Amino acid sequence: MSIEISRRNLLKATGGLGAASLLGLSSEEIASAATAKPVRFANWSLYLDYDNKTKNYPTLVDFTKKTGIPVKYMEVVDDNDTFTAKVTPQLKLKKDIGYDIVVLTEWMAARWIGGQYVTKFDDAKIPNKKNVLPYLLNRPLDPGRHYSLPWAGIIAGFAWNKQRTPKGIQSMEQLFSKTNKGKIEVLSEMRDTIGLIMMWQGVDISKPFSQDKFMNAIDYLQKMIHDGFIRQVKGQSYQTDLISGDATAVIGWSGDINQLNLQNNNQFGFAIPESGGTFSTDNMMIPSLSPNKAAAEAVINYYYDPMVAARVANYINYICPVAGAQQAMEKVNPKQVNNKLIFPDAAMWKNLHVFRDLSQAEQISFATAFQKASGNA
Repeated sequence: MSIEISRRNLLKATGGLGAASLLGLSSEEIASAATAKPVRFANWSLYLDYDNKTKNYPTLVDFTKKTGIPVKYMEVVDDNDTFTAKVTPQLKLKKDIGYDIVVLTEWMAARWIGGQYVTKFDDAKIPNKKNVLPYLLNRPLDPGRHYSLPWAGIIAGFAWNKQRTPKGIQSMEQLFSKTNKGKIEVLSEMRDTIGLIMMWQGVDISKPFSQDKFMNAIDYLQKMIHDGFIRQVKGQSYQTDLISGDATAVIGWSGDINQLNLQNNNQFGFAIPESGGTFSTDNMMIPSLSPNKAAAEAVINYYYDPMVAARVANYINYICPVAGAQQAMEKVNPKQVNNKLIFPDAAMWKNLHVFRDLSQAEQISFATAFQKASGNA
C-alpha cells in the first residue's frame, strides 16, 4: 500500500465498511486494478480522516484492505489557481499530470470541465452516486454530475483567536477593528473574500450584479491592505499564521478552524457573518489523461458510502454531501449528528450564498482586479 503522509494531530475515526458490491468494480476488475500503479489522489490539507498514531488515513487503509487497490494520497492543493497553474502545461499538451483524482472548487472545476481536462465518469462504476444530496447533484458547473462529484461543502466566514478577541467577530467592522490591525489575513479565493465584502456592502452575490458593485469591494480590500489592516492574502496556509499568532483574525473556512481547534486546545472561534457567508463545493474529478480511471472511480464511489462519508465528515467538519451520512454519524460520533457545520439546518442554509457564475470576460477582469489589489499582479 502506498499512502503519502503529511502532518496531522488527531484521533482515529471509527466505523465499518460498506458491502463489497458497493465498490463499483467486479472482482476481476479489482484484481486488475490492484496490480496497477497507485491511485494518485490530490487534495487540500486537513481534508481526510487521519490517525496520528499510525500515520495513516483510516478510510483509505480500509479501502485498500477491501480492494487491494493502493492509493497515494497527496495534500498538494493550497489554492485553485496555483495548483492549476502547475499542471496547465501538461493539460494543454494532453499529458498525464501525475494525478488520477483532483479536488478543486466549483468555479475552477467548471474551467477544467469546459477545457476538456477531465474524463466522463462511468456511472455504472459509481453506483453510490445515488447518495449525493439532491441539492448538489445538479450544480451549474456539471448538471447531472457526469464529470465531477462533490467532496465537501465549503463555508467561508470569520475566524479569530479567542484570547485576542474574546467577544468574537460577527461583522466586517469587527473584523477590521484596530485591535486586529496588521494581523488580519483573507483568503486568496476571490469569491470568498470579495463575496463576503460584497454581501456586507449590501450586494446579493447570487444574482446579477454590475462591475461597479464588484469594484467597490475591490476598492475596500485594497484600502484595508494599504492602511495596514491586512497582512496577507493567501491560501489555506493561513492556518499556520493563526497557530503562530502572526494572524489573529481571518476570513477562513469553517472546517479548517475546527481542525485547528482539535489540534490547538480550542483556541479559535468561527462564525458566519451577520451579512452572510459564502458556500461552494470542492469536487473530485479524474483528469482526462489518467491511466488509472477504473481504480479512481472505485475510490470515488467508496467515499459516497454513508458510513465512510460520516467517518470523513467527523474528522474534517465540512458540509457532508452524502445522503444518509447524518444517520450513520450516530454510530461514528453521536456528538456530531447535530453539528450544523456538517449538516446545516434550514436557518443556516438561508444565510449561505453561492457566488454567481461569471462570464469568461468577467472572470478575467475580476480575477485580474483581485490579483492586483492583493499585490500579486
